[in-house]
Amino acid sequence: MVSEEVKASFFSLLKKFSDAIGVSGYEFEIRRLIMEEVGELADKIWTDKLGNIVALKEGESSNAPKLMVAAHIDEIGLIVSHIDSRGFLRFTGVGGWNERVLPGQRVIVVTSKGRLRGVIGMKPPHIMTPEEKKQVLEMDKLFVDIGVSSREEAEKLGVKVGSVIVFDREVARLGGSDKVTGKAFDDRVGAATLAYMLKLLRNDSLEANVYAVFTVQEEIGLKGARVSAFSISPDVGIAVDVTIANDIAGVEEKDWITQLGKGPAIKIMDRGNISHPKVRELLIRVAEKEKIPYQLEVLTGGATDAAAIQLAREGIPVGTVSIPTRYIHSPIEVLDLNDAVNASKLLAAFAKEVTKEWVNELNKW
Repeated sequence: MVSEEVKASFFSLLKKFSDAIGVSGYEFEIRRLIMEEVGELADKIWTDKLGNIVALKEGESSNAPKLMVAAHIDEIGLIVSHIDSRGFLRFTGVGGWNERVLPGQRVIVVTSKGRLRGVIGMKPPHIMTPEEKKQVLEMDKLFVDIGVSSREEAEKLGVKVGSVIVFDREVARLGGSDKVTGKAFDDRVGAATLAYMLKLLRNDSLEANVYAVFTVQEEIGLKGARVSAFSISPDVGIAVDVTIANDIAGVEEKDWITQLGKGPAIKIMDRGNISHPKVRELLIRVAEKEKIPYQLEVLTGGATDAAAIQLAREGIPVGTVSIPTRYIHSPIEVLDLNDAVNASKLLAAFAKEVTKEWVNELNKW
């Protein structure tokens, strides 16, 4: 069982991370927050040239095996592509979007002079044709209204081509329960899970060197994981990300993928990679030993940082621990705090089991 105190502490951390802005390639704010949060939890911490954060918990043995655990800190967003003569902002997407969720949303435009509130406007239904009411508006037909009357006014406020845009949302509990909603849980919950893992390991002696890597630019091609895995050259890698919890009204049980509140998911495969059987088996064994609830996940679409880590150098055995999340890539993603805390516990317990002997067995098929 996860105590109320622990859930409250994790909620506070998740809120801090999720409310921060960090569109792919613009992870400045969330990077600063994570550095502040995990700096004292690691033996060493640094950033690389791409902007990944690497927090190292050093192992006790000589020639310690290297475990890389990665969660991405970037979020999908929008970026200004044009300011028209009346001050309306045209935009394009950064990362994977479904245009259905965009119309009518309130947003934040990040400018050189600060943040501006705006709304994604559209024609009201009163004057739509019957055909228009059936259509999903493509992104190039949408715009952001920041309440100005001209391009010059927008520019005076600091808006430029290249200004990034995110949803205007904050993390909140649903109905006083353990279910919470907010933007950018993909993958700020992974970042919070990784930070809490380091907290759990703070006073433990480990055989392995544990590299907690907070990666950038995952949403545009797993870029941060690729370069950090090449640099670290781990013996084994674990990605920490969200996965689909489709356990909602109108969906057959066979299509749920995972369920909220049933524990973190240990991935078997997704579109990007198949988890190494021995890595997956150890995750399962640890979960059962520590009485941590878990689910097994087969996902036909999507990929995580594990796909990039797996292909570093000569190849890396990888696995993935997923946090079940509803409504991924929308402004109102929903997850269960118990699943996230239990994911941290699973990762910490797994790190304690990574030994030189076990790593040597990974390469024996």
